[in-house]
Amino acid sequence: MKANNPNGRKHYTPQFKAQIVQQILREEKSVSQLAAEHGIHPHQLYQWRDQALQALPSIFSNQSAREQAAKEAAQERQVQRLYAQIGKLTTQLEWLKKKVGLLDPDEGHFNE
Repeated sequence: MKANNPNGRKHYTPQFKAQIVQQILREEKSVSQLAAEHGIHPHQLYQWRDQALQALPSIFSNQSAREQAAKEAAQERQVQRLYAQIGKLTTQLEWLKKKVGLLDPDEGHFNE
């Protein structure tokens, strides 16, 4: 939870701060009550709450950016698969045309 720094200040882990902010947002106890329970000045708890609330929109924008990147990567993979399939089908079609005699093997054009 907390550790003392060499300069005598208390240091709280991000997990501990998040737990306290969650308790503040639940509003089951007042900030003053939480501050007294944990031995932290209420002003510090308000600062943590404000930091969390300011960072909240970026959580969603980062998530949507990750989702968009994942969608783009999936689309690129699908495009590559489709191009590979087109190449394979084109090769098979050319082979079939040669077998049937519709294509002049030397010219690459259809016989009429």
